[in-house]
Amino acid sequence: MSLKIAIVPVTPFEQNCSILVCDETNQAAIVDPGGDLDRILKVVNENQLQVVKILITHGHLDHCSAASELSKKLNVPIEGPHIDDLFWIDQLPLQAQRFGFNHHAESFVPDRWLVGGDIVKLGNETFQVEHCPGHTPGHVAFINEGAQIAIVGDLLFAGSIGRTDFPRGNHQDLIDSINNNLFKYGDEIRFVPGHGPNSTFGEERLTNPFLQ
Repeated sequence: MSLKIAIVPVTPFEQNCSILVCDETNQAAIVDPGGDLDRILKVVNENQLQVVKILITHGHLDHCSAASELSKKLNVPIEGPHIDDLFWIDQLPLQAQRFGFNHHAESFVPDRWLVGGDIVKLGNETFQVEHCPGHTPGHVAFINEGAQIAIVGDLLFAGSIGRTDFPRGNHQDLIDSINNNLFKYGDEIRFVPGHGPNSTFGEERLTNPFLQ
């Protein structure tokens, strides 16, 4: 397996936009393009990547407000999140105004809503989709067991967990999603969170104060 990841912090919230690359085919997926498309596209162009899709973990502004613009620019489909986050996506223009985002945030309908058990392909790489409500009701995570990599959005962080005080957030759902849908993949999985440094499932299972 030859999966590479570039992480590009975007928006005033320093959200980790991940560029996933199948090294064997040079195909790339851009996960959670929340903004700062010039930064994202610089990495794409410098590495001459062939972007084939955009993946979205959930409908919050800092994760997807530039998805529509990027999809049109590159003429690629958007996959994710789960349809339960449609109400967040519909609010993107309003939220962008509210938080002073300087780009034109558009709501969108993805080319493919995702559900738990779906498979997302990227070149020769495959990702399991886990529907993980809690932070938002339609949050999904992408797990590549072969490469032992997970992209978990705002579910889990190094030493912390996602907020659940947003509309339709639920603390118990979040804890259940982490324990049942993420940790079942084993301690060795290294994950990229929506903000801050990477960690492993094992490290968080043992030391994360919110999970003890």
